[in-house]
Amino acid sequence: MMTKLLVTGASGQLGSAVLANLLANDGVAADQIVAASRNPAKLADLAGKGVETRAADFDDPASLEAAFAGIDRLLLISTDELAVPGKRLAQHKAAVAAAVKAGVKHIFYTSMPNPDKSLISFAPDHLGTEEAIKASGLRYTILRNSWYTDNHFMGLPHALEVGSWYTSQAGGRLPNISRADCAAAAAAALVSPPEGNALLTLTGAQSLTAEEIAEIVSNLTGKPLAVVQVSDEQLAGGLRGAGMPEFVVQLVVTADANIRAGNFDMVTDDFESLTGRKPQTVADFFAAHKAALG
Repeated sequence: MMTKLLVTGASGQLGSAVLANLLANDGVAADQIVAASRNPAKLADLAGKGVETRAADFDDPASLEAAFAGIDRLLLISTDELAVPGKRLAQHKAAVAAAVKAGVKHIFYTSMPNPDKSLISFAPDHLGTEEAIKASGLRYTILRNSWYTDNHFMGLPHALEVGSWYTSQAGGRLPNISRADCAAAAAAALVSPPEGNALLTLTGAQSLTAEEIAEIVSNLTGKPLAVVQVSDEQLAGGLRGAGMPEFVVQLVVTADANIRAGNFDMVTDDFESLTGRKPQTVADFFAAHKAALG
């Protein structure tokens, strides 16, 4: 009997990268893979490769149940609904309930490290989803993705322009891992799931301060980059002054507070145990994406 694998958020950055990894795996046939998106028209390239595409709207539970029908292993990628508090958790709970009704055998979920003690604004979404999954009775693999190295592109190009990186991390450490590595790990887990129920934390191989990251970027680009430690209030004020929406202001400020508190500072070998290789280093990541730094 062929094992059917479904990936939600298939047109998003993480989802599309997971699907690319699955298609590149010799042990997986294209007709085993199902790509789900609110707008399946965006998945025409995948359909052309023999991947089944289905409509899945997280605000329409009936569409989720239909999308998950006949699926053995479901990768639930957390949605990007961050502007309205509580909306993302409601979407995820609907997806878990639909997975139960559809008879899914194993659910995989992209979470974050230590959501039970995290200070990040969206941590309750992840914690609530993990609790819903554990209560569902489904076999589960929770992939707690550390802060993406890619996230630095939100601020670093501008910081390099002005020569100053404003942060309230106060020397806290971050074991960045690339989105591409998280996608590779998720695909590996889907193909060869860990035994029983598993909770894995995907991190880079080393935990770095903002100052250490700035030194890597400065050496690579030849541009000076000074890290300027400010208070949460000063950081929020600067972001508001730059015209950021309030939910983004809160996301960045609480992320820095979480780094400062040490809640991200853990290094695991879970990535290597899933993929059989080491995660990409921060230095190698920035060297490979140097153009994006400006």
